[in-house]
Amino acid sequence: MRDLALALLAAWLSLAAGVVSAADPLPSWNAGPAKQRIVDFVAAVTDPSGKHFVAPADRIAVFDNDGTLWSEQPMYFQLAFALDRVKALAPRHPEWKAKQPFKAALEGDMKTLAASGEHGLLEIVAATHAGLTTDEFAAVVKDWLATARHPRFGRRYTELTFAPMVELLGYLRANGFETWIVSGGGVEFLRAFAAEAYGIPPQQVVGSSLELKYELRGGRPVLVQQPKVAFIDDKAGKPVGIQKAIGKRPIAAFGNSDGDFEMLEWTTSAPDARLGLLVHHDDAAREYAYDRTSPFGKLARGLDEAATRGWVVVSMKDDWRAIHAPR
Repeated sequence: MRDLALALLAAWLSLAAGVVSAADPLPSWNAGPAKQRIVDFVAAVTDPSGKHFVAPADRIAVFDNDGTLWSEQPMYFQLAFALDRVKALAPRHPEWKAKQPFKAALEGDMKTLAASGEHGLLEIVAATHAGLTTDEFAAVVKDWLATARHPRFGRRYTELTFAPMVELLGYLRANGFETWIVSGGGVEFLRAFAAEAYGIPPQQVVGSSLELKYELRGGRPVLVQQPKVAFIDDKAGKPVGIQKAIGKRPIAAFGNSDGDFEMLEWTTSAPDARLGLLVHHDDAAREYAYDRTSPFGKLARGLDEAATRGWVVVSMKDDWRAIHAPR
């Protein structure tokens, strides 16, 4: 009788857990219009008897990374990595002490560095990433992620993923979606941690890239990153990157800045059920508050046009019960 009672109790607990999960598939999200839109969308495209049903093969969801899946202030995390690489490599490049933007990077002069614009940042990325094989680069990134700490939170950068978004990734995959990262960040940088942080395999990561060269080193074939940009996966480049890598238009797109505008526009302009969502950073207490004037993650046009385009704007302050995963 005791064994029977324990079995019945276990069955009841399992059933209760299933009911809770079904009733609240996104527990890190507060109840409200944003959460409801997500749940309603997933229900619509997964109902075989509904008019908006989408076959699993076409359930593609694309996510920006910086500011959407993890924090991006006070600078993009890959830029923090590149600046640390400048300091580490500086003894081999004495000319950097007098050459911008490397001089600004070495001196911590963020104003001058920001003024160098996209060209200056790309120059730093090319100089600090090139020459390494893809395997060597992945190892350097992993070593950095294991030791570097965020200046405000004092945590490893991979601990600053957004709990509600990681939860959303899992929820979509549980409902037959294929989840992709489509980021302006470097594809090889992202591939070094995407599987562990987000459950997204390397082949489902689209990003900016340097040119690669096939070489034999010590008789072993390798791919070496070159000091030349091959593709920038940002703004209008994102739909191009999606088509090249995925070959079909997504039905859901998630971003946080005007760099994601074209990706959301491309995704939601097609007929039938579509979902476009922007994460609005408006929580200075738990994370950061910024949008229209930020040098990183600027969000202006997206805010202005979200309502008319039917996009969801998520307030981190109001819609999320938690920001980062607990320690």
